[in-house]
Formats: sequence, structure tokens, C-alpha cells
Amino acid sequence: MTRGIMATLAKNISPPNLSIMQDEGFTASRIRTELLSGLTVALALVPEAVAFAFVAGVHPLVGLYAAFLVGLITAVFGGRPGMISGATGALAVVMVALVAEHGVEYLFATVVLMGILQVIAGAMHWGKFIRLVPHPVMLGFVNGLAIVIFLAQLTQFKDPASGGADWLGSGQMMMMLGLVALTMAIIWGMPKITNIIPAPLAGIGIVAVLVIVFGLDVPRVGDMASIEGGLPMFHVPLVPLNLETFQIILPYAVILAAIGLIESLLTLNLVGEITNKRGGASQECIAQGASNIVTGFFGGMGGCAMIGQSMINVKSGGRTRIAGIAAALFLLLFIVVASPLIEQIPLAALVGVMFMVVIGTFAWNSFKIMTKVPFTDAFVIVLVTVVTVMTDLAIAVVVGVIVSALAYAWNNARRIHAVTRDSATEEGAKVYEIQGPLFFGSTDGFVELFDVSGDPAVVIVDFAASRVVDQSALQAIETVAAKYEAEGKTLQLRHLSRDCHELLSKAGHLVVENDDDPEYALAVDYSVRTGILGGH
Repeated sequence: MTRGIMATLAKNISPPNLSIMQDEGFTASRIRTELLSGLTVALALVPEAVAFAFVAGVHPLVGLYAAFLVGLITAVFGGRPGMISGATGALAVVMVALVAEHGVEYLFATVVLMGILQVIAGAMHWGKFIRLVPHPVMLGFVNGLAIVIFLAQLTQFKDPASGGADWLGSGQMMMMLGLVALTMAIIWGMPKITNIIPAPLAGIGIVAVLVIVFGLDVPRVGDMASIEGGLPMFHVPLVPLNLETFQIILPYAVILAAIGLIESLLTLNLVGEITNKRGGASQECIAQGASNIVTGFFGGMGGCAMIGQSMINVKSGGRTRIAGIAAALFLLLFIVVASPLIEQIPLAALVGVMFMVVIGTFAWNSFKIMTKVPFTDAFVIVLVTVVTVMTDLAIAVVVGVIVSALAYAWNNARRIHAVTRDSATEEGAKVYEIQGPLFFGSTDGFVELFDVSGDPAVVIVDFAASRVVDQSALQAIETVAAKYEAEGKTLQLRHLSRDCHELLSKAGHLVVENDDDPEYALAVDYSVRTGILGGH
């Protein structure tokens, strides 16, 4: 089942042209592809950064500077070449309350603290815990993010003159939809003609030329806000350096750091499936943290990995760090020099690119998968998708992991049972052959297996087909032993691991050693290993 899910995941998020799966070296062709891919990403970053800045309640340049700085630093030092980072909506929605209540300077301080927490997470190698995210959660994450990206584009169909409150008029709306469809058609058809220019860049370029030459009345980038500005300047956040400030920004910093790392590490895994790369989680955590520290000191709103722009980059052929670096530098060029030109690009072209990202990102085969996998896995896929759309990614992933873990524990708890027989070596003794894992979820079922009052004077519990997992399991064994002891009967425990021998022997129970005792280690903490078990 795991292989099927991962195959479907890779199939649905992979772009159609993925012949270049390995780094071909820095040839002229490779560098051209990387630069053009970076240019495409930079063009798609502009409206996203501006929109997320509006969501957070800050100036558009705050979002653009974040996209530049976070994108540049993570491109150079991140754990996955080809992945794009910048200002994201998942972080922006958390920042709203902070900016509204305390102002943008507190946001900058929060971003710095957020980065410090992410660097600590990377240094402690906490990124490896992303492995605990089940594949149904990954599918739900992909589908949820695709829907979120789609919904975010709908704001571009609002009339800028109304402040985004009203939809475009019928004439503008039809023209906008037509240009979006044209962009999507170009992106779909261009790879069939040539791969010299990335299809998304061709779509943006052709539609932009049509709009500018014929003077079509449709919303353009400049209608959102002016992106003109200078180089980001070093700026220490103007907040009091005291405990009160720390208490204000810490909760926001923790939430932002968690959301940023979760989204970045999940995106890292998705890009890794496409580019056939592994590892880099801790490096990515440190890179994300360092980029946010720098961004906070240069007037940016912080950021994390962006699945949409990462997919655009991979689809356009970006495989190395050059594409990410080029995207950041092109974005800075847009801000400092080319803003009048970039502001003429129609939003319809960029929306068309993002709609193609949505189509390529959504795991369409998950509908078929859900009819073949266990009900719990199908439920988790839907749950994570819905929660991602309704709340945010971090909550969705946590909820998905918890539900998956509870379902796993429940299924294993139901596996515990025993086969009884008379002992072949000790006359009159009864043997309980325990089958299934013994852990906190199955302890009640384990205790109920035994007929203490009806059993003979000697009872043997054989764990050869079981596994004692945790302290709760040891406590359950002690509970059963105490019941037999109260009846004046002897209980022998066989085929336990060595650490179980040590712990239960210290507790005063009869453990019979065998040459074929298992060697696995018990998952208990140090206090248990020192003999502190159930008060013994």
C-alpha cells in the first residue's frame, strides 16, 4: 500500500517533462534552463508576495523583501536544490493579529526569534521527525495545498477599484477568463513544440505581449500595488528589549517556526520524490532559520518553502541551486530597476500559471486510492485536506498524524490474544502463548486473557510470538503476576527480552531465561531502567 500511495503521489505532482532527473553539470544548456526557470519563478513570486503582504497587513515591499531574502539564502544553503522559498499565506494569516495589535516592528522581532527557533530545531536534528508523517497525511497535504493555491487565485478576479470587494464586470471577467485559458493552453502545448523556453514563461510572455500591444483592459500587477523600491536596508526592530516584548512575540514565533518548518519539510519531501533526492531535513531547517533571522533584520515578513513556486521551478526544468538564486536576484531586479515593466504584466497570465500548478499538484488518483486503502487511511486523506483548507497546514498535519497514530494503536490493540495448552515439560502446568504486541493500547485486553481463579497452581506465559513494547506493558505483566500471587499460584514468564528480564526480576517476578530469548530493546525511559516500576 505504501508503494502504491507514493507512486501515485509522485505521478500526480510530477511535471510532464522530467527527463532530466539528475544534475547534468553546469553546461551552457543547463545554465540557460536554470536561469529561465528562475525568471519564471520570479514573475510568479511578485503577485504572491504582494498578496500575502496585504493579508498580513504590511507594505507590499515587506513581502517582496521576504521573498528575495528567504529565497536567496535557502537557495544557497537549503537542503534541497530546486526548492523555492518565500513569503507564504500560511505564515501571513498568523501574522495578522500581531501586526494589528502591536505593529510591524514587533513582526520583524518575531521573525528573528522564529528564525532562531528554526536554527535550534535544525541543530538538534528535529527535522528527522518529518519521517513520522504518514503517506495519507502527505496526500492530504498535497490536495489541501492545491485547493488553497486555487482559492488564493480567485482574489485576482476581483475589481481593484473596489478594494477587492466586488467581482470584475462581465466584460473584464470574460476577457480575464479567456486570457487565463490561453495561458493554460500555451503551458500545455508548448512542450509539444519546443523545450527551449519553459512553458510557464512562454505563457506569461505571450499573454503579456497581447495585453500590452492591444491595450486590453484587464487587471495587471501594478493594479495590486507598486513594487518599486530600493535595496533592503539593515534595520534593528524598534521594540523594547525586555521580558514583556519577549512574552508578546514568543507565542507567535513558536507557531510561525512550526508552520514554516512543517511546510518546508513536507515540500522538501515532495520535491525529493520528483528529483530523486533524499535527506537534507536538518540542513533545510537551519537554512530556513538563518534566512528568517536575516529577513527580520532587513524589513521582511519572513517565509518558508512554497509548494506552488517549487512546482513551477521543477516543471520548468530547475534542478540546481542556480534556479533559486536566479529567482531571488530577478525579483530584486524587478523591485529596483524593472518595476514599470513588471507592473504591466496581466494578472491573468500569472493566474493561468498557478492554475496549471494546481492541476499538476492535486493528487487526482487519490480518489481511486481511497477506494482501495483501509477506511482510516482514506479518512485521513480527506481530513487533512479539509483541515488544511479550513485552518492551516500545521494543524492539519498534527491532526492527521494523531488520527493515524490512534488508528494504528487501536488496530494493534485488537491483535492481542492467547493460545492456551498444557505444558509439555511441567505436568499440570498451563501455558498461555501470547500473540500480538503488548503495549499501552492492548494492556486491558492482555489482563482479560487470564482465568486466574480457574488456572492450575503453575502458569507459564510465553511471549515468543509477542513483543513487550513499553512501561504500560510491564505494568500489565505485574498486574497479572500480582493476581496469581494473591491466589497462591506460580507465574513463569518466558521468552522476554533481556531488559524485560532485568526489570521484572528486580520487581521480584519469576522470569525463566531461554537461549532463544529475543534481543530487542524495550522502549522505556531511564527511570524505568533503574528499577522504578510500579512502586517496586
